[in-house]
Amino acid sequence: MTKRKLGKDGPDVSAIGLGCMRMSAAFGGQAKDEAESIATIRSALDRGINFLNTADFYGSGHNELLVGRAIKGRRDEAVISVKFGALMAPGGGFRGFDLRPASIKNFITYSLVRLSVETIDIYQPGRLDPSVPLEEVVGTIADLIKEGKVRYLGLSEVSSEPLRKAHSICPVTALEVEYSLAKRMIEPELLPTARELGIGIVAFGNTAQGLLTGHVNAPLEPGDMRNRLPRFQGENLSSNLEKVEVLKTMARDKGYSPAQLAIAWVHAQGNDIMPLVGMSQPSRLAENLQALEITFTNEELARLHTTFALGAIRGESYPPPPGHASK
Repeated sequence: MTKRKLGKDGPDVSAIGLGCMRMSAAFGGQAKDEAESIATIRSALDRGINFLNTADFYGSGHNELLVGRAIKGRRDEAVISVKFGALMAPGGGFRGFDLRPASIKNFITYSLVRLSVETIDIYQPGRLDPSVPLEEVVGTIADLIKEGKVRYLGLSEVSSEPLRKAHSICPVTALEVEYSLAKRMIEPELLPTARELGIGIVAFGNTAQGLLTGHVNAPLEPGDMRNRLPRFQGENLSSNLEKVEVLKTMARDKGYSPAQLAIAWVHAQGNDIMPLVGMSQPSRLAENLQALEITFTNEELARLHTTFALGAIRGESYPPPPGHASK
């Protein structure tokens, strides 16, 4: 497994990371088979994938417990990234964020116990809390770093301005953000800012909730949870699938799957970018790792760049917040 440094002064990580969210009943979804999920994490470690991404709110702690069981006896092989701060209802509903310093110290205490570790490698708020000053959030994590409970500060889904501000308080090692052929919003400003500051990119959503896998047809089945996502609705989906046909044709010509090409494209955007791929079955490892072997010609990259230009995919990734009109 090829390693790359995550951020200017961060840890050495595998060229692809394992997203563990799907292994739990995240946000009210269906939990996967625990034994299979643990086998997936251990198989990933066996294959050299050392970056494990979880959150204390995935399955309301269930995901951290899984990761903790999977890395037992293998702690030194794993770089553990934990998001925190989301408040969840007992039934899985999202209830906002809480990034007050006292809450952060409470969250990490529980995370350390669930993971059965003494230190979390990368600790980051899942989103910013507008009611808490950024200085207090970053300052609290900086204190946890001094105490040895955290190694590196990470951020998730922030814009350039708060990224710069946070980095001026405490060095930010990694920024977790959605990035794919379908979602290239980081390219004009956020990605250049991260590169200027020496911050690594942990890129999730490489296949755009399955849109880029080539297995989506319009309309979606009535019970498909993606029906609530703007990019999968009505004319948006029809237009988006026309773009995906280009990816499918290229994948067929190259002898790979569209999903593999989507991951490979993210991987090809720079050594400071690590694709984060969600898996819950060991059988998926070989296919996803094979994506790292794919190379593109200049002509292929130009075609993808044109087809999936910024804004070419219609509809947002997620529904608008309550009280906001959909765009």
